[in-house]
Amino acid sequence: MKILFLESHPMLINGLPNGFREAGCEVKISGPLTKENIPMMIEDFHPDLLFMLGWSTETTIEKAKWVHFYSENAKIPLVYWATEDPTHTYSFTLPLLKELKPDFVFTICKGRVMYYQMLGFKAAHMDFGYYSKVHYKAAPNEKYKCDIAVVANAYPNVLHLYPHHYRITSLKILIAPLIAEGIRVDFWGRKWAEMAHLLGNDIPSDCIHGYLNYTLANQVYSSASIMLGLQNQLNQVSQRTYEIMGSGGVLITSVTPEVNRLFQSGRDLLTSDSPERTLELVKHYLNAPEEREKISKQAQIAVEPHSYLNRAKGALQALSEQEIISLG
Repeated sequence: MKILFLESHPMLINGLPNGFREAGCEVKISGPLTKENIPMMIEDFHPDLLFMLGWSTETTIEKAKWVHFYSENAKIPLVYWATEDPTHTYSFTLPLLKELKPDFVFTICKGRVMYYQMLGFKAAHMDFGYYSKVHYKAAPNEKYKCDIAVVANAYPNVLHLYPHHYRITSLKILIAPLIAEGIRVDFWGRKWAEMAHLLGNDIPSDCIHGYLNYTLANQVYSSASIMLGLQNQLNQVSQRTYEIMGSGGVLITSVTPEVNRLFQSGRDLLTSDSPERTLELVKHYLNAPEEREKISKQAQIAVEPHSYLNRAKGALQALSEQEIISLG
């Protein structure tokens, strides 16, 4: 099976495509798309499947039109993985799908599968995962050593548009109480200096380190004593949940039904349902290195079923059952 991933963003090309490689597929990453290089890659690589995913500089309306034209012309099945559901289903995913017209849609949101089917798309659920050669336990790096860390973009503009988004609740449970208490938290990611209106206090400027290359994130996960991991939905798990655990990070995240379904709090990770509980967990585990080590090791075991190899195997099976591809 030869799969051409039409993508260039480091976060997207270092995850799922590697799962397909491990599953025995021959994978090519396109890099930045142009109207001229799409047909050239199709002609040179002869893919059995075209794959687009996420929200990046490659998933524009204009490029979606190009991809649809050339996939249809070459009679190659086209698959899209909707990683922005359910928050941006209507504002982003649907306008893209209207032009892309894929043969199959995977979505990280179980509740959107039937919706896409009602719209006439063949669809199935596929969650985020982690790739063990990118997110693995590394030796602590002095550059990233700290007590408590967050690796995430802040998204103040998005949260302004969606004032009832669960990510706001997660912020107020996990991060706001620590900032209020003057407990140092180190942040890697964009726009954290713009979050005082949601956190209640400014983050000290020396705690904000800016954007971190995706492939370096495991260095922070492996070097911080505690990682704070925000959740975006009650019934979905954020991508970094898997990636932090795969890197052996000691994760404190919000209590949600999906986190509770997938993992055991106190063994695989730690969960908090209130600002007070977050403070209790931080104060205890910062002074309990042996307990942190147990959680670090167990996290790596508990997250193994969520590898991108397993995601890819599941995707191939679903595509075969729906007669999008033939596995021979």
